[in-house]
Amino acid sequence: MFDMGTAGVEQLQGFLDGIGELLGNDSRRASFATYVIGLLSEGERKSVEPIAARACADPLRVDAEHQRLLHFIGVSDWNDRDIRRYAARYALDAMTAREAVQTWILDDTGFLKQGKHSVGVQRQYTGSAGKITNCQVGVSLTLGTKTDHLPIDFELYLPKTWTEDAARRQEARIPKDLEFKTKGMLALEMVRRAIDDDVPRGVVLADAGYGTSSDFRHQLQALDLQFSLGVEGNTKVFEIGDVVTPGGAAVSLRKLAKKLMDKGEFRRCTWREGTRNKLTAKFALRRVLPCKDSRRKSAPPPTALWLLIEWRDGENEPANYFFSNLPDTISRLELVRITMQRWRIERSYEDLKGELGLDHYEGRRFRGWHHHISVVLCCYAFLVSERVRHFPPSQPGATETDADEAAA
Repeated sequence: MFDMGTAGVEQLQGFLDGIGELLGNDSRRASFATYVIGLLSEGERKSVEPIAARACADPLRVDAEHQRLLHFIGVSDWNDRDIRRYAARYALDAMTAREAVQTWILDDTGFLKQGKHSVGVQRQYTGSAGKITNCQVGVSLTLGTKTDHLPIDFELYLPKTWTEDAARRQEARIPKDLEFKTKGMLALEMVRRAIDDDVPRGVVLADAGYGTSSDFRHQLQALDLQFSLGVEGNTKVFEIGDVVTPGGAAVSLRKLAKKLMDKGEFRRCTWREGTRNKLTAKFALRRVLPCKDSRRKSAPPPTALWLLIEWRDGENEPANYFFSNLPDTISRLELVRITMQRWRIERSYEDLKGELGLDHYEGRRFRGWHHHISVVLCCYAFLVSERVRHFPPSQPGATETDADEAAA
């Protein structure tokens, strides 16, 4: 991701000193620094044992170093939220000095596993593999500016096969007060933490696994957040306009899209000039009232949303549908450009896994998984801050196009 050089090493030392103040004792400081250096190294595997081996010049001390790092990651009682907050603020200081935060991207990714003992593992769907497979799933919150992205929080999704199994809970050291939570609930918890930590707000982006839930959307609105969220094509709406008779029967988004296509309502929008080709598709934009929203009895009263429909060239039906509560005055192109930034999360996951060993942790316990993630997020935050300081937006390497092009 970034070649630090001498100045970068000095910056890293200052960064680690700040984290050391939160860790509280010399042993934790030393272990954290060793783990960070291990994750930033060129080693192929970035789990505890190879990190310990690379850290020891004396082969006779490798086992002792291994045990020390295992205790630090898997057992030691340091606060993940404090460390993640520090790392986020460190990177945001650099990022927001040149560009404002535009988006908050919520998504999840799989951690492929063998066996059944790693906390949270089961056969479940993950977009990382594009199928149902044996894996853990982590839900993440990533901030985006025009040219950079910063993952700031992660939560491990625990299926009911774990939360409702006393033996598994005990073996994995799952906190006693932790109950089953859907991925949407975990995402909302991270959103609330970000608000409490005064993170600069952005438009919340997420796929249909989150946005189809009317409760999820209303929770975001209750937090006074703007959003543009994917929804399933079978979602039903009342349209505000002339395609569906006002006050008439509801229509699914899939059927509405075809009516809009027949009426010539789709327009081509290019949301980014990629390095290899333009990122472009046809989009329709209409005002709608989701059916479930219209039946809600609780305050606030239902409000109309934007429906944005993406129809890609050569395909028989739309690729994506989105609900957005962005202002009435927003243009189609502006809404497209904001909404399509969600695809940048794929670049973030590629960097976290390919460069920093996000999915290399081999421990089985709840605390260890979250501690490992915290150190990875710190490494990413440091590298982003260094890249921002060294590469203005106009220079090569400062823009994010690869993931968008792969998704187009």
